[in-house]
Amino acid sequence: MRDRPIGVFDSGVGGLTVFKALEERLPGENLVYFGDTAHVPYGSKSPKAVARYSVAVARFLARRGIKALVVACNTSSALALPQIRQAVAVPVIGVIAPGARAAAEASPSGRIGIIGTEATIASGAYTRELSRRKPGLRVMAKACPLFVPLIEEGWWSDDVAWLVARRYLKDFHGSGIDTLILGCTHYPLLKPVLRRVLGAKVLLIDSAEETARETERHLAGLGRLRSGRGVRRDFYVSDGPDRFLGLARRFLGSGVKRVRLEQIDA
Repeated sequence: MRDRPIGVFDSGVGGLTVFKALEERLPGENLVYFGDTAHVPYGSKSPKAVARYSVAVARFLARRGIKALVVACNTSSALALPQIRQAVAVPVIGVIAPGARAAAEASPSGRIGIIGTEATIASGAYTRELSRRKPGLRVMAKACPLFVPLIEEGWWSDDVAWLVARRYLKDFHGSGIDTLILGCTHYPLLKPVLRRVLGAKVLLIDSAEETARETERHLAGLGRLRSGRGVRRDFYVSDGPDRFLGLARRFLGSGVKRVRLEQIDA
């Protein structure tokens, strides 16, 4: 069981932020990634569609013999975790609870901002989780639907990203927030842009880093952590493997050798 891989999935390249955080925190683990690039972005899809795609990907990864599944997609975590957990017989770790816990613990004033996809923000999942962990927090949420397409284009450090971020985040100026949850795993790629817009005093909560910590705690509790050498890194997508390979190498480096095409039955 310890040698089995950890499965990671997202609608596109955004989940690679979680993949990278897992690599850094758990370097002895085998990892297998699925990007559902045929259906990206999930954030503009209906809850039923998100659940259908998420369950199909989860079942595919389960057939790869994974020991745990990390849902590296805030939209899936907000809308489909119960269905995913029912569909696969391995521990399932979402990204919302770890990010909300970190924000609640870190905010000095209790004023927290959230940015995410339309579906994640509309679900209210982060607001509920924050209220459950620390009642009385003042929360301000903003949907930023153009961020995912920009990142999928590889424009996370482009001037266009800065202009879009400035437009989306203008409502946060003067709001008093001291902590901002990056409520989409694509968004950590925009950290330099977000800091430029919001200023250095606003703490950015990266759900990728928090989810890696949560995964480590979960596997340690089950006695399933691996510390051996000779790790495997496998990548699958549902469309455009060559394009994904280029973006993955840009973010993760030349160690990404191959991306396999696997069309899921959704």
